[in-house]
Amino acid sequence: MTGPSRSIEAALDLIARYALPVFPCGAHKKPTSKHGFKDATRDRDEAIALWRKHPGPLIGVPTGAVSGFDILDVDPRNGGDAWLEDNRCRLPITRMHRTRSGGLHFLFAHARGVRNSESKIAAGIDVRGDGGYVIWWPATGLVVEYADDAADWPAWLLGAVAPEPRKPWTPTVVEGGKTEDRYIAAALRRACERVATAPDGARNSTLNAEAFSIGRFVAGGALGAQEVADELARAAAAAGLGEREIARTLASALGARGIS
Repeated sequence: MTGPSRSIEAALDLIARYALPVFPCGAHKKPTSKHGFKDATRDRDEAIALWRKHPGPLIGVPTGAVSGFDILDVDPRNGGDAWLEDNRCRLPITRMHRTRSGGLHFLFAHARGVRNSESKIAAGIDVRGDGGYVIWWPATGLVVEYADDAADWPAWLLGAVAPEPRKPWTPTVVEGGKTEDRYIAAALRRACERVATAPDGARNSTLNAEAFSIGRFVAGGALGAQEVADELARAAAAAGLGEREIARTLASALGARGIS
């Protein structure tokens, strides 16, 4: 383990050799400065001042676009070694750091859309991208393996860590001339907008709730069941839901209104 004086020397070397932004962290990997990775700097004098004011034995480096690389973190304590054994042959040769806990940090060139996730790919497999940081373990004497440069994310893995952006949704609901018709059309349009913009983790429940709510107009004869299903399905697809999930949710929500 390096002390604060040794860590600042290593931090200055990272700035000089790789132009990486750096900030101090304590022995338990937490930032020692108030704003954490947001305090990271590439300026030599600023780094020295940062370490003097907030000394720490470890060096933190922000991940993502700011540094130009992302991290695939394999933690054997949580089962990551099992995933690695199954997929090691599919990973490209890239810079890799051994970690203090016995894990591995695979460095990949930053790809747009890669953010932080924990065990999303598999148990013990975490990702650090935009909005995250990593401890630079080589500065403590731990092993660096393979190439100096970070390879591109393999396509088969990138799809899991950075899903494609949502497709834009534009309403096709036409508001009628009567006040009642305009109200109903506006209600359907707002329901579709809420479905299309629902956050991950709430997309299915939002679709279910909005379909059930709008279903009252179908039950009352003001809207056609197919029209409502088509509009909500388009919005749900824009949010990223799959066809089967959309069909199942719509059938359940509208069925609860007695609509088949």
